[in-house]
Amino acid sequence: MMAALSTRGRVRLMELELYFLIMRYLSAGLCWRAAQVLVHELEQYQLLPKRLDWEGNAHNTSYEELVSSNKHVAPDHLLYCRRIGAMLDKEIPPSISRVTSLLTAARQSLLRTAKGTLI
Repeated sequence: MMAALSTRGRVRLMELELYFLIMRYLSAGLCWRAAQVLVHELEQYQLLPKRLDWEGNAHNTSYEELVSSNKHVAPDHLLYCRRIGAMLDKEIPPSISRVTSLLTAARQSLLRTAKGTLI
């Protein structure tokens, strides 16, 4: 899989994969229509991870193709990322145990570094 180009420049593979995880999550919940809109936008602007053929040529993929080729990725896969917080807590303890968030700053953030700054 490769990065894609957008109107704002190159989009990293991790960002493309995050879009896919968000679509999977939304598709199985109450916001399934939002997932449909997101699928349309990402396919239109070719912001889904590309697949490589046996010669190394990149090809655009559809949402359905991504789901089919990533059967191990369940709709709630995005929620499993919270496990990263437990691993981080062992390496860089938060100020208050068991209180972490993606939305907070400094020592409580899941995006914190050893220096207390955000990634």
